[in-house]
Amino acid sequence: MEIQHTKIFSGTANYPLFEDVCNYLDVSPGQMEINRFSDGEIFVDIRESVRGSNVFLIQSTCPPVNENIMELLVITDALKRASARTITAVIPYYGYARQDRKVQPRAPISAKLAADLIVVAGASKIVTMDLHAGQIQGFFDVPVTHLYATPVIVNYLRRKYRDGETVIVSPDAGGVERANEFANRAHSDIAICYKRRPAPNVAQISNIIGDVEGKHAIIVDDLVDTAGTATEAARVLLEKGAKNVSLCCTHGVLSDPAIDKINNSDIEEVIITNTIPQQENLKRSTKITVLSIADLIGEAIKRTALGESISALFT
Repeated sequence: MEIQHTKIFSGTANYPLFEDVCNYLDVSPGQMEINRFSDGEIFVDIRESVRGSNVFLIQSTCPPVNENIMELLVITDALKRASARTITAVIPYYGYARQDRKVQPRAPISAKLAADLIVVAGASKIVTMDLHAGQIQGFFDVPVTHLYATPVIVNYLRRKYRDGETVIVSPDAGGVERANEFANRAHSDIAICYKRRPAPNVAQISNIIGDVEGKHAIIVDDLVDTAGTATEAARVLLEKGAKNVSLCCTHGVLSDPAIDKINNSDIEEVIITNTIPQQENLKRSTKITVLSIADLIGEAIKRTALGESISALFT
């Protein structure tokens, strides 16, 4: 069924994904120009009428995080003032998601602040994927569709490994629910790393709970940033007898020195999705495999535009 009165735009953060989504939906990309003033201010020019249209704006708030969030806000405001009927912010990767609670006195809850800004700018719905913490959905005062990349990644794993060959590994206690979902879908066993963080972005893994001997160990997480936890976990897993180690994450943030750590580590493969552009990282490492979530995002957009159920996308 053709989706009518619907337009799709993208900021600069997700142009490759944006093109793939437009191809999946067989729609023309929205015409928009984004410029910077000499002092760095963002200026947006919507180059076609959006009056009365249901608009979907695809923009990950990935590094540079503050630039991309501000770009998202300015584009949303421009669409609102151009009389769009509805504006759905499609945010494949939601930045600031790790600041979802107060971990010490006088700390901000930046995930809530970012949510407030997006809604105030004019977003009437949110579509996002694999939030760092599920409760962030409640930070938005508009409906949120929370998608999961699990089916895309598990399909890849099941094509590569036979049932019983793998063990799904949670890098910490907080990721057990995610790892359990992966294990059920992949018909695999589960193991858990015992992790401590003596300092930010520093991980110490002292033990593995579960049997990994002779198995293909697959570490599962929502994102990989500096890769400290993953590389440390890979070392310990091999010491415990794992055959080899792979890492699966939805969001490949890969801040420096992540690529160097991965290249010099015992990790055989890093499987991520294109919620964040990976063109430059693919040039720097042969261990990275990027899976596309364009069809999943495209189907969510189509069903939202047509008022159809999205729950089928979670199976």
